[in-house]
Amino acid sequence: MSSPLITLKGVNKAFGGRSVLDNISMQLMQGEITTLIGPNGAGKSTLVRIILGLIQPDSGTVSPSAGLRVGYMPQKMHIDPTLPLTTCRFLQLANTSHHACHEALERVGIGHLATSPIQSLSGGEVQRALLARAILRKPNFLVLDEPVQGVDVTGQNALYRMIGELSKALNCGVLMVSHDLHLVMSATDRVICLNQHICCQGHPEQVTQDQAYIDIFGQTTAVYAHQHDHHHSLHGDVLDGHNHQHGEGCNHD
Repeated sequence: MSSPLITLKGVNKAFGGRSVLDNISMQLMQGEITTLIGPNGAGKSTLVRIILGLIQPDSGTVSPSAGLRVGYMPQKMHIDPTLPLTTCRFLQLANTSHHACHEALERVGIGHLATSPIQSLSGGEVQRALLARAILRKPNFLVLDEPVQGVDVTGQNALYRMIGELSKALNCGVLMVSHDLHLVMSATDRVICLNQHICCQGHPEQVTQDQAYIDIFGQTTAVYAHQHDHHHSLHGDVLDGHNHQHGEGCNHD
């Protein structure tokens, strides 16, 4: 059975008197890929910053597990085009050995680009380099902010498959933030739909049928192929030895 890596209970956050997060309670589990979705201004970035410990909630608790090791992949990173920086050296800026950098680049499929200027990489290759940087210290929890931004559809599918493989290989939990609903649904175990509060959460197919989700994103008839080595019950619960419960959608007036 998976164990919680981070538990949030009753988390609230406001800026300038405006509520951004309202009573957020959730668990992020080891070995589980969770995707955080929501419209612009829903509070996704604020929630991620609280999870990473960069800001504190106004109230509520954030409880990381003992031995939590976090790897973070930012949404984007500006690199001065005139800076003479190879891909491997870019990773070494994280104060990691040359060998570890090469190993991480090989793991994400761009080991052959280790000596290439980081500025010469394509959009998909840059995202893989950022992913390699996130796994350098062998984390047990990965936070990936829009991990396929600027990547074509074929590359997006490949990156999502790789994220799933890394989650298994490192036995880590993953929190992805994404707006790309169609592709994300095929690459995640659980979805949390946020709009200042948690509107609904659960297995992807369960969430897409929830009225709170439909109110925000509209009805979808897409068929999502779930790419994981376990099965779900009709209610979205994970079977085959991973039988922890996923949250149900909440009701609204």
